[in-house]
Amino acid sequence: MVLLTLVFALALDAVFGDPPNRFHPVAAMGMLIRWAAERAPGRGPIWQFAYGALLILLGGALFSLPLVMLQHWLEPYPWLAVSVNAILLKSVFSLRRLLEAGHEVEVALEKNDLVEARRVVSWHLVSRDTRSLGAGHVASAATESLAENLSDSFLAPLLAFAIGGLPLAWAYRFINTADAMIGYHDERHEYLGKFAARLDDVLNWLPSRLSGALIVLAAPFAREDARGAWQVMLTQHAHTASPNAGWPMSAAAGALGVTLEKIDHYCLQGGQQLPAPHLIGRARRLVLAAAVMGGVVSGWLGWGLNYAR
Repeated sequence: MVLLTLVFALALDAVFGDPPNRFHPVAAMGMLIRWAAERAPGRGPIWQFAYGALLILLGGALFSLPLVMLQHWLEPYPWLAVSVNAILLKSVFSLRRLLEAGHEVEVALEKNDLVEARRVVSWHLVSRDTRSLGAGHVASAATESLAENLSDSFLAPLLAFAIGGLPLAWAYRFINTADAMIGYHDERHEYLGKFAARLDDVLNWLPSRLSGALIVLAAPFAREDARGAWQVMLTQHAHTASPNAGWPMSAAAGALGVTLEKIDHYCLQGGQQLPAPHLIGRARRLVLAAAVMGGVVSGWLGWGLNYAR
């Protein structure tokens, strides 16, 4: 049933993509995090850290514990359980929308509409300020996000589901969403988001490295450079401030033979040039091939753990 749920959820994503924001549980998670963050204490790092940790623990419990009861209620009805669980699992991972966003950036750049490309990449893919980025750095940002989100938005929630079922997948998504919203090194969030950021680092340790390995393995199927992906990943994965993001991004840089650069932060050199617009399409094919492999790995893991129980 775990394997069937995963297959059904992947099919839902492929056919329908993401639900509208007003029905999306991740949007509800974001609303709660934003509401709580606005009421965070303004005094002292200890108080802010404790408040941020409490937000993660209580918020994660709020979104995951009811699913434990739901699993119990659905236990006598296995086929209904598969359908309900697949719908709820689909809501905390995304592949189709990620690939669509990359395509939208590619189309805007090919039309020489840099303003629209900057808007799309900042709205859907990255949190950095894109207003001054040239075409190459916009394409780089899109390619980086495609690779990184293979781990964060796709593989990690699937592995969480395979290991701990729907409650763990939803708890992961809440923590990852909190990290994306408050896990920054600035005056307001340095201590408030530290617990979320560190916990997210722990939870993404395995998925990020597995994502990098999958990009290497998928490279030949996407007609890209597996040897380059492997070499660049091994030598440059630590160039990013994040202990995890560098693995899939450096693998993608090597596979595509390009430089991926976030100005004043990191530079992953798989080649001499920043990506041209058409490279985003190649990155999408590479990520899709790696995601197919990741779905197989997650299904195999879920089946194996369920069989062992």
